[in-house]
Amino acid sequence: MADEVVIRARGLTKRYGATLAVDHVDLDVRAGEIVGILGPNGSGKTTTILMLLGLTEPTEGRAEVAGFDPLRDPLEVKRRVGYLPDSIGFYDGLSARDNLAYTGRLAGLSRREIDQRFAEALERVGLPDIGRDRVATFSRGMRQRLGLAEVLMKQPSIAILDEPTATLDPHSTQEFLGMIRTLKADGTAVLLSSHHLDQVQSVCDRVALFNGGRVALAGSVTELAHRVLGGGYVIDVEARGTAVREQLAAVPGVVRVAVLGPEFYRVDCERDLRAEIARRLAPSCELTGIRFAEPSLNEVYTRYFDELRHAA
Repeated sequence: MADEVVIRARGLTKRYGATLAVDHVDLDVRAGEIVGILGPNGSGKTTTILMLLGLTEPTEGRAEVAGFDPLRDPLEVKRRVGYLPDSIGFYDGLSARDNLAYTGRLAGLSRREIDQRFAEALERVGLPDIGRDRVATFSRGMRQRLGLAEVLMKQPSIAILDEPTATLDPHSTQEFLGMIRTLKADGTAVLLSSHHLDQVQSVCDRVALFNGGRVALAGSVTELAHRVLGGGYVIDVEARGTAVREQLAAVPGVVRVAVLGPEFYRVDCERDLRAEIARRLAPSCELTGIRFAEPSLNEVYTRYFDELRHAA
């Protein structure tokens, strides 16, 4: 079911002695949804993932993953969840097939299922001819693809991906993001942890921004932009003339004006002010372009943490 919640965390908390690593996190992920989790190092993302996988025990709260409690039924969770960590561990001396066959047996697959799924998974990740090759000969990018093939072999209802593109070149990154989109098309829920905000925005339906062990903000990029940037509309203006920035800021309903480059301005507004902006600039400026801008997750992230620093 498309609206089925397959990951549910309520009050999830983890303490290491006096250190509060995760602080009462609530999180829902639905079937066929890609949710990005963002935040600086130490904000609680990885610890939350480990608790969802049953790899570390919560101090408080509870989680339900694919209908199971990761603490009480860790094997059931592992059978239904494909996990791609930021550092993939394969047996270098074994072939790609032997590595994935081992994983398949742990997941309870028969030899016939392993053979069929292995071939399909390698085809989907663009490595159809490397089954007999030893993993020691693989580049980092090939290891990442093999890691995703391992996820695909399980045909999971949930995939948890931790920094999956960190070691990839730009071309391979775009291919890998395309593979992540195919998981969504399969109906697989994806929880994606990444520091690459543009990549998160390009594939995710919603994002959760972690800070200090908590989910500080959650929603679509548009919803987060409305909350953080302060305006319901973002308008890009290209104009040359006298005191353009000051004139834009003087238009009633303008919340903020940012200079993005020579003669290029981004205007946060309470409503659609394109006509008012054009009239304001007409007497003294040459308006060469005006259009709605898609909110940028990078802008949201930067503004949020800048405001936190200023408040501190």
